[in-house]
Amino acid sequence: MYILNRRRFLQVGSLASATLLMPKFLKAFETGALVPPGNKVLVIVQLSGGNDGLNTIIPYRNDIYYRSRPALGIRREAALSLNDDLGIHPALQGLKALYDDGAMGILNNVGYPNPDRSHFRSMDIWHSASQSAEIWNDGWVGRYLDAQCNGCDKPTQALEIDDTLSLALKGEHNKGLALTDPGRLSNTSNDRFFKELLQQHVVEDEHHNVEYLYKTMGETISSATYIQQQFKTYQSKESYPATELGRNMRIIANLIMSDINTKVYYVSHGSFDTHVNQQDQQARLFKQLSDALTVFTGDLKKNNRFQDVMVMTFSEFGRRVSQNASGGTDHGTANNMFLIGGDLKRQGVLNEGPDLMNLKDGDLQYKVDFKSVYATLLDKWLGADDKMILKADYAKLDFI
Repeated sequence: MYILNRRRFLQVGSLASATLLMPKFLKAFETGALVPPGNKVLVIVQLSGGNDGLNTIIPYRNDIYYRSRPALGIRREAALSLNDDLGIHPALQGLKALYDDGAMGILNNVGYPNPDRSHFRSMDIWHSASQSAEIWNDGWVGRYLDAQCNGCDKPTQALEIDDTLSLALKGEHNKGLALTDPGRLSNTSNDRFFKELLQQHVVEDEHHNVEYLYKTMGETISSATYIQQQFKTYQSKESYPATELGRNMRIIANLIMSDINTKVYYVSHGSFDTHVNQQDQQARLFKQLSDALTVFTGDLKKNNRFQDVMVMTFSEFGRRVSQNASGGTDHGTANNMFLIGGDLKRQGVLNEGPDLMNLKDGDLQYKVDFKSVYATLLDKWLGADDKMILKADYAKLDFI
């Protein structure tokens, strides 16, 4: 029998942190609920660090772009043409193919009022869907979980493929689960120490988190095994890239094709904080993104799930219009987003490209509030009450 003390309990890092992130409703998975036909899934890909949108979707007919970026601008002949005015970065060949197939929409000039150029603060705004002057402690996906799991007859959940849970997936009552490997989560949670730990209810001193930890640990142990069992029901035969993003997208594909009732998947890629040597770093990250999403979408198509999956990419801000003296760009404002799926109602370039004639303090001005994208996905894709979740009424877009 293990002797438990408060210090030993709180030092158990991996499982303790995982159990704090485990939503209570995962216990309901033990009833064996199946994914209904046509179950819609949202996959969120966060381009961490502030991706440079101007070198992503390139205004290659605009002289201002090349004057502002004499060394950094993507040459017109190198860009992959989207239309007469815009091209896409040459490393994004796989995304260009999705665009040509009518499976991708590109939304330009996305941002929010009174933008913040701090990585942490701007990411919090995107995660929580707050106004720039507001600080919220829950995320927009977390509030979706709170809303959908309040008295519903089947569980819904969100999974983040990472070792920590983002604010976006934290609700007031329910939270998503962060994991890097379903098998490792299952093996760790079923360790003999934790099972014996659950049988002990006496600690050396009172601590307000201890009872909560006991309860959530029990839920984690019972649910982690279920997740691993479902994960084993489908193993992709596709050759995913040997990159972190490739591995993570393979995990997501395996889960989407299983019977687990997951509505939202979340994954991060980067860092795109390209103050120095932007060309090489962005091209490398873009190739990883393009290669991983190409295999992922092909996997979904072969398994007749592409119609039910929407991939959304975002970054916390764009970069400044002018290059800096170090071969890079500094923190900016408005940016672009990719929307990828087999059931888009509108495809291609969804709105006008960047307006380089009307900058504010050297930065692009946003024209589309990112919360309108969230509202559209919540209402039209996930079937949720976007007004309640976002705490405001935002205009819906017509890409779905």
